[in-house]
Amino acid sequence: MATYIMLSTLTDEGRKTLKERPDRLKSVNKEVEEMGARVRAQYAVLGGYDFVNVIDAPSNEVMARISMELGSRGTITVSYTHLRAHETAD
Repeated sequence: MATYIMLSTLTDEGRKTLKERPDRLKSVNKEVEEMGARVRAQYAVLGGYDFVNVIDAPSNEVMARISMELGSRGTITVSYTHLRAHETAD
């Protein structure tokens, strides 16, 4: 599987949902797994984004599906990038 970084920003509706139902984060992570990926790590951050997610997924298509599904709900905006490992000389 490839590793991706997904950056997400909550909308007003998303902030309201998360405040009322903080367990929603775990539910969404389970949905991501049901779409064929795995949330390896998730960080709440300050600044331009609300969350940084490290996700393992089998393909760009799976990540696009996740982005479209989550983004279509109107609770977050998302962007993602694929990470490539580079070997370093010792």
